[in-house]
Formats: sequence, C-alpha cells, structure tokens
Amino acid sequence: MKLFSQNKNYKLYQGNMLDMLGVIEPETIDSIITDPPYELNFMGKGWDNSGIAFQKETWQKCYKVLKSGGYLLAFGGSRTFHRIACAIEDAGFEIRDIIMWLYGSGFPKSMNIGLAIDKKNGVDNRTGIIKTDGKATNSGSGCYNCNNGKDNSMKQEYEERIAQNEWQGWGTALKPSFEPIIVARKPFKGSLVDNVIEYGVGGINIDECRVETQDDLYRKPCENGSIYSQQEKQYTTGTMSDSYKLGRFPANTILTYDETDFDEVCGGFPNTKSQVRVSEDKDIKQNTFSLGRTGITPRGHNDSGSASRYFYCAKASKKDRDEGLDDFEEKNTMCDRNPELASANMPQNRSGNLRKNTHPTVKPTELMQYLVRLVSPNGAIILDPFNGSGSTGKAVMYENRERNKNYKYIGIELTEEYLPIAKARIEYVCNLKEKKENQTNIFDFIESDEE
Repeated sequence: MKLFSQNKNYKLYQGNMLDMLGVIEPETIDSIITDPPYELNFMGKGWDNSGIAFQKETWQKCYKVLKSGGYLLAFGGSRTFHRIACAIEDAGFEIRDIIMWLYGSGFPKSMNIGLAIDKKNGVDNRTGIIKTDGKATNSGSGCYNCNNGKDNSMKQEYEERIAQNEWQGWGTALKPSFEPIIVARKPFKGSLVDNVIEYGVGGINIDECRVETQDDLYRKPCENGSIYSQQEKQYTTGTMSDSYKLGRFPANTILTYDETDFDEVCGGFPNTKSQVRVSEDKDIKQNTFSLGRTGITPRGHNDSGSASRYFYCAKASKKDRDEGLDDFEEKNTMCDRNPELASANMPQNRSGNLRKNTHPTVKPTELMQYLVRLVSPNGAIILDPFNGSGSTGKAVMYENRERNKNYKYIGIELTEEYLPIAKARIEYVCNLKEKKENQTNIFDFIESDEE
C-alpha cells in the first residue's frame, strides 16, 4: 500500500484494499461509502471482473476498520448486487435497507434477436441486402439492395424473408434505469443510545437529509387555522415551528434526471395529494404513523402532484466529472477503449463524449454528498476502499466547504490511471476556500507504519 497524495483533509493510497489494515487502525473509521466493481466486466475492464466485490474477505476488512455501529453504503448493479449484499452480510454486517437510485440516462445493451436471425438467414435489414448464392453485393445476380429497388423479384424475396421472421422486435435486456445502494451497519453490543454516546456513530442524519420543499408546501395549519402546540398541549394560532419546515422525511428512493428525461424517470409516479392529518389519543392504536406519540399532532404537507416530489434528486454532468481537471487531456471515454461502441447507430452523446475524467462509472457529486451526510456525523473519518476517480472524496470536501463538517477522507485505488484524476478533483474543492490555520490532523491517531 503506497501513499499517493495527502493534505490535512484527505489521504489517497494506491494499492489493493485488502491490504488496508497496513495503513488504517481497526475501529477508527466512522463510515464507508463506496462504489465497488459490479463484476460485469464493464467495457472490458479487468477490475470489474475480478470477483473482489463478491468475496467475504473484502468486506471483512471494512468490518475491522469500521467503528461499532458504523454504516457501510455500497453501490451495486441490478444483476449482481445480491452477490455483493450476501458477501457484506457474511462478513458480519447487518443489512438495514436498500436505497434505489433511479435515473433515465441508462443505455440499453440489448441484442436485437430479429436482426441477428435475419443476418443469419442472409438478410441485412439495415442495408436491404440479401444473399442468394452465398455472396452479397450491391449489384448483379444473387443480391438485392432495397436502396436501388431495381429487381422486383429480389425485392419480393427480401420482404418475404423479413416477414417470416417471427422474432422481430425481440431483444435480450431491459434498459437500465436504477442502481441499488446497499445500506449495512456494523452490529454493536448494548443499546443504540449507549453506542452513539461511546462511538459517535449508529444513527442516520434525518433532519439534514430531508427532502427540500418550497415555502408554500411546508406543513400548513388545519382548516380552522389552528395549530397544535406540543409544548402547551393545546391548539394555538400562528405559524408552525421551524422543525416542521425542514422538509420531507428522507426515503429509500433517490431520483436523478434533467429536463430531457424527467418524464421518463418520474412519469410512472402517480399523482397524489398530501393532507394535514390530525390524530388524537383515542386514534393512536388505529394510526400506524402515530405509534409512540401522544396528544393531537398535525402531519403532512397539504400539497399535491407527482409522488416524485417526495424524493431527493441529483444530476451528473460533464462539468461535475471534469471539475478540477483543466490541465488534463480530453479523451473519448468509450470508443477509445472499445471501438465496437463507436458505430454509426450509437447516439452521439454515447460514442462522441470527450472527457478528461476517463473513469466509466463516475457518480454525481450531489448524490455522494447526500449519502456521506446521511451516515457520517460531524468530524467523521470516511473511507472509500474503491476510490475510482474520487467522487466520494470530492463530495466529502464539498460537505466541509458548504456545511463545515470537518470530515476527513481516506481513498484506496488499485488502478494507477485514476489516482491523478482523483487527486485533482479532491484538491480542486479543497482549494476553493482558504484553509483554517493550525487545524488538528485527525489522521495522527490512525496511522501505522506504511508499507
């Protein structure tokens, strides 16, 4: 394990995360937020086909460095996340939830079965060429090209062959539109309250991760204008307290979209209406949302619209990917690595994107900030054992800048190519404002001899 870069806010290591105990002391990490390999051999990348995310040992290392009650958030692919979740659970973690990250920008990787069968039978329905004698040319006997339409008999044969293919319109895969995020927690002894007091971890930051809403959608008084006061135990007049204006309770669904794919992502959500509900003592047993509550409590935001308004939204961008990489060379992130992707039928935004950040699976910074904030208390040490291009680290630095969290970050990356990119992205945010003088380096107590 080799130290690649550091300052008082972060450390980046190059090496195998299985060696992390050589540089990180046990039970010193407050939270782990990571995007491990999905083991799909994505774009022919060897690191995405090593099996490391499926290994129990991988997550045992994370278990050992994490504090009692600390959270682990790990992304996964829709086809393989169950294998990752099982490995995490086998390592000793408790699976607490699955967050569904929905988006509309996924690209379908489906084989056109009808097209493939036509081609096998000597028909290329993209060019209109058919083979009758084992050869395909654009002129002469043995071929018909529908683009010139000169040979009516060949045209009829071409149309008959196409019509006889009952597999037209069939494929092999659905368009990807979500990625699950596994929410796991390291078990603890005793009560949660005692663990939080002793280790400072174990809970979820509900109020700082509430879904923001507009001022006119905050909880409103009942129709008669009265609002129940918990302190005075009676109805009063006036406005709701600030605690009711924090937004909606965070859900285990996250949406990512922009104007071009809003309908695709959110169109399936039904329109719903939320009304202020009032529960009294006598109704507590009948209202599952009232368990543990007493008195008369108004609930709800008294608004209507798509159910998507309940969930936090973020969106990635080229600016987000390449922020801080002004001195890096632009590269074609897909075609340079897999020329077969650069077909004429590939949308331009898939085959022609020039980017300086060459990592193929960059996550939106805003999304990563939300996840970091969700499970990391102020002053936390956050680890990403699959650092990639540093999206988690960049998010940590933005949280420090925007919310004064005083987080520290440790990233571990095996692929040397991505480390300069991660360093530049993280330090870009670090340098956006002047650092505090004489800031204590929290890494002093977790360091051990580096290899």
